Amino acid sequence: MDINFLRALSTLFIFLAFIGICVWAYSGKRKSAFEEAANLPFADEDESQRGN
Repeated sequence: MDINFLRALSTLFIFLAFIGICVWAYSGKRKSAFEEAANLPFADEDESQRGN
């Protein structure tokens, strides 16, 4: 096993990890969790406006 084989193997592993993360992020199962997380900055505004 030489260094070029290890470089190719690590490149393949990183590429597969990248594809896996993309599939995870854009899967339909995660959509509601990401929408909830996207609205977190606005959650404090609703509570502060109720108190006025």
